[in-house]
Amino acid sequence: MGALTQPNSGAPRLRELLAGGGLIVAPGAFDALSARLIEQAGFDTVYMTGYGASASLLGRPDVGLLSSAEMADQARRLVQAVAVPVIADADNGYGGPLNVIRTVREYAAAGVAALHIEDQAIPKRCGHMASKRVVPQAEMIEKVRAAVEARGAAPLLLIARSDARAGEGLERAIERVASYRDAGADLVFIDALESEEEIVAVGEALPDTPKVINWVEGGKTPLLDPERLLELQFRVVFCSLAALLAATDAMRQRLARLRDLGAQQPDGPLAFHEFNDLVGMPDVSELESRFTNQ
Repeated sequence: MGALTQPNSGAPRLRELLAGGGLIVAPGAFDALSARLIEQAGFDTVYMTGYGASASLLGRPDVGLLSSAEMADQARRLVQAVAVPVIADADNGYGGPLNVIRTVREYAAAGVAALHIEDQAIPKRCGHMASKRVVPQAEMIEKVRAAVEARGAAPLLLIARSDARAGEGLERAIERVASYRDAGADLVFIDALESEEEIVAVGEALPDTPKVINWVEGGKTPLLDPERLLELQFRVVFCSLAALLAATDAMRQRLARLRDLGAQQPDGPLAFHEFNDLVGMPDVSELESRFTNQ
């Protein structure tokens, strides 16, 4: 079945992957094309990175400029582009508990398999940036409870993230995510852990809690061996900006060479017909042959 007619596997498939016991590596997609490339590379899950969404839609950094509606629309595009589950960044829920309820429902309607909300205060920013602030723990607990209620019986998975490591310290961040788990989150996530020792400390403090870790190239968190992460009950690894940084570097280099059109241009790494195949032109042609007289 072609990509245009193949449904997204969604939350049931993500729950199967989690039940399987392996490590789920989810590279960050910044648009529908990068989501397709992640799927074609053989990954079981796509992560919709908030930084990538802001960079691709606005050309701006991840400092809370996108609205919940814009993020839900971006999530919908990614879900429709691939058949594998999509985990989506939902920032801080875009307000209080009522806003969180709407966010969860919009993301669920978009077809995401899971979403994460964080305890950052407005204005928020990327977890690996400085000058982050967090809301009171009790306020975030209410947001998690609201998200659980909004989900209802849907299979959507809820991930609760804390950005308290920088401002309040590791012990407080661990205390926070433990309370978010108790409020109903399926997985927890402390962003911007700063050493292998901190990763181990989180794993040992929350031994029976499935956890997410976020690896950003050039960011604060080191990358541990998959076996060690699984021992510590880290079940999902976001490689948030790997595709975005690689694509940006490749485009800058190619555009720099194009400035001098009089010079001999090297062959591109991807031919036009290859790109057409990659984005599903054969599927389009097959559908046209079935449903039109052309």
